[in-house]
Amino acid sequence: MSDSADTGVEGGTDADRENDTEDGGAMQVSSPDYHSENHTAAQTCGWTANAIRGEGKCYKYIFYGIESHRCIQMTPVVRCNERCVFCWRDHQGHSYEMDDVEWDDPEAVVDASIDLQKKLLSGFGGNDEVPREVFDQAMEPRHVAISLDGEPTLYPYLPELIEAFHDRDITTFLVSNGTRPEMLRKCDPTQLYVSVDAPERHTFDQVVGAMEDDAWDRLLETMDVLAEKDETRTVLRTTLVDGENMHHPDWYAGFYQQADPDFIELKAYMHVGHSQGRLDRSAMPDHEDVMAFADEVKEYMPAFTESRGVPESRVALLAKQKDTWVPKLKKGSEFWERDPVVGD
Repeated sequence: MSDSADTGVEGGTDADRENDTEDGGAMQVSSPDYHSENHTAAQTCGWTANAIRGEGKCYKYIFYGIESHRCIQMTPVVRCNERCVFCWRDHQGHSYEMDDVEWDDPEAVVDASIDLQKKLLSGFGGNDEVPREVFDQAMEPRHVAISLDGEPTLYPYLPELIEAFHDRDITTFLVSNGTRPEMLRKCDPTQLYVSVDAPERHTFDQVVGAMEDDAWDRLLETMDVLAEKDETRTVLRTTLVDGENMHHPDWYAGFYQQADPDFIELKAYMHVGHSQGRLDRSAMPDHEDVMAFADEVKEYMPAFTESRGVPESRVALLAKQKDTWVPKLKKGSEFWERDPVVGD
């Protein structure tokens, strides 16, 4: 998956990190930073904790209406077929050969995701500074970001997984690197993000480090897949790395237009995690630089009349209309009326 860190993940205690196999090797996740069950991994981001403590929400709430404290950050596979230079994750151990994986069915992955989320957040229940109603809400997740690590489209039952979450009345936000267009064609999440981290092949090879020779061609095919999506909201996301891929806004615009996306996110590379061993801190653009680059791209995309940014996350959004929230996430909607905590 091609996705830059925002505030990173919240690490657990040593006891939480005991993910060693007890079943002869079925466990597929070895990272000590994640809670996991077989090949399903989850972890809370900093914004989840902030929202529970009343200290602000993620930019995804500002842009789309996603409630940070009610969002599971998970992945059905912690393996990736790209080695992005800006990725905060450790490239070691991300081998994407799948022959040894014993795949759980989608319902098991959903159950594991919810159970892991509740375990991750359970400690907040004893925090006197956390309102009880907020904690109760957090223990009933309504959103899932399938974006923690790895490339989700490598999970063979991803379309069924999305439907299984929807059957639980949980909205889905899928992030992909676009190397499996045939899988994405079958996926209809609430919102589909695809990473476009280069405007042409040379930069793609330098920045993305794809492990498959046809990754660029597959990304181009994915743009056609997105253009065919009528019911699914689509987002193209670019992680901007100063000195690496922050050039030719007109080429980016031309690339973006192939997909006819609903939204475009341009977000600064964050100098955190393992990326610090690959890039200098100077590669992290300021929010002003991100907004300036977004405005340059916008000049070549007349349909995108709206632009906004969130300085705390160094992210810009380009949109075709002012109202960018997912319709069902608006306050007073049937989605919230059905909510087991705050609904009628």
